[in-house]
Amino acid sequence: MTTHGTTEDTRAGHTALLYRGAVEYLAAVLPFVRGGVAAGDAVTVAAPVENLDLLREACAAEGIAGDVRWLDMAEVGGNPGRIVPVVLHPVLDRPARVVTEVVWPDRPRAQYPSCVRHEALANRLLDGSGLRLLCPYDAAALEQSVLADALTTHPGVLDRAGYRSSVEYAPESALSGAGSVGRPAEPDAARGLLVGVGDLGAARAMVSTEARAHGLSEQRVGDVALVVTELVTNSIEHGGGHARLAVWAADGELVCQVRDDGTLADPLAGLRPAPVDQAHGRGLLLVQSLADLVTIHADGRGTVVRAHFTRGTGA
Repeated sequence: MTTHGTTEDTRAGHTALLYRGAVEYLAAVLPFVRGGVAAGDAVTVAAPVENLDLLREACAAEGIAGDVRWLDMAEVGGNPGRIVPVVLHPVLDRPARVVTEVVWPDRPRAQYPSCVRHEALANRLLDGSGLRLLCPYDAAALEQSVLADALTTHPGVLDRAGYRSSVEYAPESALSGAGSVGRPAEPDAARGLLVGVGDLGAARAMVSTEARAHGLSEQRVGDVALVVTELVTNSIEHGGGHARLAVWAADGELVCQVRDDGTLADPLAGLRPAPVDQAHGRGLLLVQSLADLVTIHADGRGTVVRAHFTRGTGA
C-alpha cells in the first residue's frame, strides 16, 4: 500500500480522503493533525466516535491530544447545517486544519442530502481563508454514489495511490441536484396549505396541531411553530409572495416543508453567524439551530426547505 502523504497532499484546501480500514485512516489523518499542531495551527477533529477515539488514542501516544479540539460529529453535525457555525466558523479567521468526517456508513440516510450540500458549500467558505479541510470517506463501506458525490464536491482527492486533483469536481452541480441527490417530493398523505401574508396564524396553528399529535413536548411545539414562521415569512418576502407549506410524519419524525418559486440569493445563509450590526439574516440560522435536521434544495424551479423534528429531542 502506498503511504498517504501529508502537507502537500492537502494543498487543495478541501480534500476528500478515500480510505479503507483503520491503518489507511491513521496513515493519512494522523500526519495531517500532527503537521497542524507542529505549525501552530488551530486543529479540530470532528468524526464519528469510533474514528474519533482511534485518532485521539494515536495523538495521545504522541503527546499532542491536548492540542486538538475533539468533536463527535454525530452530536455536533447530526444536522449538517450546524457544521459550519459550530465546527468551522470559530477557526475561519486563523490558520487551521480541520478533519470533518461528514459522511459515514451508519449515518441516517435522511441526513445525506444536507451532507452533500455542506461539502459543496464548504468550497465557497474556504475561499481566501487559511483553513484546510480533510474529509475522510470509508471507501470500503460507502456506496459508489456517495464516493462519486465526494469527487464532485472536493477539488482534491487523497487515496492509497496518493494525491490528485478531482477531474469530477463540480460543486455547483451538486447544489442543483445533478448528482445523486435530486429534488424532493412530499408524500401524498402530507397536509398542505398555501400561505400568503395574512395566513401566518393558520400556518402556525396547522403545524402546532400536527406537532402535538406527533407527541412533541410543548417547548418543541413552540420550536416547530417558530421555525415554520421563519421559513414561510422568508418565502413570502423573497419567493414570490406566497409559500406552499406541507407537514407530515414519517420514520418517527415530524417533517415541515416550505416550497416557493424563488432562488436562494446566498446559499451560505443560515450557516454563518450574522454580524451584530446586521438587522436581518438570522432566520435560517435560527432554523438550523432549532430543527434536528434541515435540508435545502434550490434549483431553477425554486427552493424547497425541510425541517425535521424528532420525538425525544429537545427539552
